[in-house]
Amino acid sequence: MKYTQTEVLQYIFENDVKFIKLFFTDIFGALKSVTIMPGELEHAFASGISFDASSVRGFRGLCNSDLFLHPDAGTLAVLPWRPQQGRVVRFLSHIRNPDGSPFAADSRHILTNTASQAASQGYTCHAGTECEFYLFEVDEQGRATGKTHDAAGYCDLAPKDKGENIRREICLTLTKMGLEPETSRHEAGPGQHEIVFRHSDICSAADNLTTFKLAVQTMVSRNGLFASFMPKPVETQSGNGLHINLSLRRGDANLFNRTPLPNEAAQFVAGILRRVREITAFLNPLRNSYQRFGGQEAPKYVCWAPLNRSQLVRIPAGSGEYARMELRSPDPSCNHYLAFSLILAAGLEGIREKLPLQEPSNFDVYSAPQESLKDLALLPQSLEEAIALAEGSAFVKAALGAPVAAAYLNAIKAAPDPQFGDL
Repeated sequence: MKYTQTEVLQYIFENDVKFIKLFFTDIFGALKSVTIMPGELEHAFASGISFDASSVRGFRGLCNSDLFLHPDAGTLAVLPWRPQQGRVVRFLSHIRNPDGSPFAADSRHILTNTASQAASQGYTCHAGTECEFYLFEVDEQGRATGKTHDAAGYCDLAPKDKGENIRREICLTLTKMGLEPETSRHEAGPGQHEIVFRHSDICSAADNLTTFKLAVQTMVSRNGLFASFMPKPVETQSGNGLHINLSLRRGDANLFNRTPLPNEAAQFVAGILRRVREITAFLNPLRNSYQRFGGQEAPKYVCWAPLNRSQLVRIPAGSGEYARMELRSPDPSCNHYLAFSLILAAGLEGIREKLPLQEPSNFDVYSAPQESLKDLALLPQSLEEAIALAEGSAFVKAALGAPVAAAYLNAIKAAPDPQFGDL
């Protein structure tokens, strides 16, 4: 449900809300917040709540450091893990300059703009995510160890699957916050899990993923474990993917709901395939990300096919509202707002330019002879290669704005990967 400001103020007054958290993300997608008291909410809607942007990675320097958080009334949600007496609620926030204009590096605003561009061309993009994560045991200080929570495998049940009740808690928590998980299961790796969301418009899907990651980390921690979204936390096991399912709609018609794909849907896929190498630094921003590619159902080549999990893009079985394409290269360490923006912009470019879709690669890429692979482009094989491709991309600069693209790429170039247990 989307609330108005008036409805929100009434809810706060009538439901014993004592603390309000204003959430926002830095340029890497890491969640941040400022907490205000209920009496400040009306002021926050009108004028925003200031914070020091110079202390947030990728934002701005000390000489021009004031930015303002404006709560988005439609994102009101109670934090169910906090006390029900003296409740705590959260809003996702717009980030604005002192003059009220949008802050250029607000990645949520960038996605909103890209979705508006799609609407101006007559399209609505829906997205659903499949986000994988590992559960690790912790030591006496609460720090993650390298020991996975269980030794179960794909779709195993309890008692082998020791995370079943934790997944249940996560799904129930998300439901209380207004989200709609569709399925959950134990994944292929020991201690690895996946929760799949029902599709929604692409901006809501990105917001839902923000909420999902916080809920997972919170509920897992309450169970004395650590949830890792690292792309490849266990060297010899499956990596954590963030599979992104996309459908494109013109009016009420899902353009992916036909076989073979109609022109616009095929051109949308072709646009993503053309630009994917240039945007990989944003989809896979850690050096650890590149240890995942090329094995255990993680892609390596720029190719597509129906029903084929060895491909970068596959067209899953599904009809009606469930007809879609699936992009399999992103991982959960990305800033999903920027990732969604770039993917959508690439697809829209494909439609505008009427790009032809390459022939499907109807074979297992992992076991195919080299002769079958010789005409397929490779995804970048290292973060350094991905950064170089992004730095040379006029498309990336146009889609995100040159200053934002440069700030992001310079930051990931200089930063070491997070230590195990930090992501």
